[in-house]
Amino acid sequence: MTYRKPHVLVMSLLACAGMTACQDNDEVIIDEPQTEFPDWYYSGGQLGTSFLSTANAFEQPAAAVENAGLYLSFKNGEALFEKPFMQNQDGTRSGLGPAYIRTSCMHCHPGYSHGQRVPEGSFNTNEIGNGCLLVVYNRATDAYVSWLAGMPQGHAIAPFKAPVDESRISVRWLEATDEWGNRFDDGETYSLIYPEVKMPLDAVYAYRQGYPITDDYEVRLESTIGIYGTGLLDAIPDNALLEQYRQEEKDGYMPNGLNTAFFAGGEWQSLYANSLQGDGTGYPRRYTYALSRGPLQDAAGANAIWNITNVTRSDRRYHYLDAAGSWATCSAADPEVQAGFDEYIARIDPNHSHAEWWEGDMEQRILSYLNSRDLPVEMTDAEYTDLMVWHRGLAVPAVRGIDDPEVLRGREVFEEIGCAYCHRPSWTTGDDAVRDPAKFFTKGNELPRFPSQTIWPYTDMVQHKLCMVNDIRTGWCRTTPLWGRGLHQRTTGSAAADRLHDCRARNAMEAIMWHGYSTQSDARRSIELFRALPKTDRDAVVRFVDAI
Repeated sequence: MTYRKPHVLVMSLLACAGMTACQDNDEVIIDEPQTEFPDWYYSGGQLGTSFLSTANAFEQPAAAVENAGLYLSFKNGEALFEKPFMQNQDGTRSGLGPAYIRTSCMHCHPGYSHGQRVPEGSFNTNEIGNGCLLVVYNRATDAYVSWLAGMPQGHAIAPFKAPVDESRISVRWLEATDEWGNRFDDGETYSLIYPEVKMPLDAVYAYRQGYPITDDYEVRLESTIGIYGTGLLDAIPDNALLEQYRQEEKDGYMPNGLNTAFFAGGEWQSLYANSLQGDGTGYPRRYTYALSRGPLQDAAGANAIWNITNVTRSDRRYHYLDAAGSWATCSAADPEVQAGFDEYIARIDPNHSHAEWWEGDMEQRILSYLNSRDLPVEMTDAEYTDLMVWHRGLAVPAVRGIDDPEVLRGREVFEEIGCAYCHRPSWTTGDDAVRDPAKFFTKGNELPRFPSQTIWPYTDMVQHKLCMVNDIRTGWCRTTPLWGRGLHQRTTGSAAADRLHDCRARNAMEAIMWHGYSTQSDARRSIELFRALPKTDRDAVVRFVDAI
């Protein structure tokens, strides 16, 4: 199947048309070139593909947005994503804190892309572009520690103090050498690096306040993912995901099998559900490296606009805090926090609407505020809706170089050596009836939709293991969609391609070779075949991966 690329008038053509219009014949006829393009050129299908490869390639609204008359809402949502939130309680984007991770979404998603690699040295989330989060987990169980929030907060509004002191955290980038000596048989070499993160106990506020914390934890970096195209992934039917899992289980190609916590015996073992805001209906997991989220309307972005900034909305009138309550407990007992609480709470509750925040023992007052489930609403429903229109409506850039022989050869080899098994090239969306586990979007027409589209994300939406040194928590990682990732440096200004979950790969070649670092990697066989290729074919695969 082929399609015609939408025609774009360039300035020179407009100039020619202007000169023609000055002639006696008032009718201007432009003979538009009719170039045919293969269907895989349209990464997001006809409703979800944009046609820019410039620095703002990831920022474009999909045709589905404009078709639904949602362009203004899209632009309003874009502003909420880009601009910082403030600690004031009045005006636009107010309500930051009391503890928070970043002041804006743009900090983590420069150019709407995934995050940039953290430089050697301290861990500084004030830097726009550092999209990496700290992952702190128990080394024995792989579970997140309970004495920090799942995404640890490195900032706070006075008089409160940050749960984590980022200045005490260090990041080092270490060299890795694989069993082949980072060298192909024909002499070409490559480098591999990985991050090592050190977070001493005294970096944790609760520990400094006497809360019982031991050093039985590990710390990893985990970068944000690109936001563009997530609405298209949401439109993949649930039964298509089930068929993919069943096929991979039946094939049995992967040394590590499937993550039995989620799928076994041809059936889901765990579904995503929201019983707090919703009714507990289960949905297949499809978002985040850890597959911790289901439909987009209650997935990472819907969560992040709340917990990254700790800005409340009507369906989440409570703070994002650690599960153990350690930060709240220590804050309430801290004399310096107590001394400044009256001034702070006067800004939050100027009309004294919550008596429990004003009367009685100071420690209990602070606890009542921090643990409240009835906080003032800081983000309106209209603002949140606009944010999700923007989130769901971002298009995917079209493939570049589709007539480049090297890209075409790379596409062939990519399939021949088995990369396309996990990086499944295409999916077909369903009718895209919006599903919302939180039951916020009740009308069904508030958001753009992508029915019956052939899309090309290059992911099977399934978790696999690469078994890399200092690997992701648990080792299980959802296959990252490859679409658009070759534009990361152009859209972010980064010096490197920043690939893989912690941005350790500085280019596509490094990302490929990390797939084969361990004999236990699910991608090991493909990397052995890749190594056996002549250099021209290896280069072609890299060229293809950067083009899609």
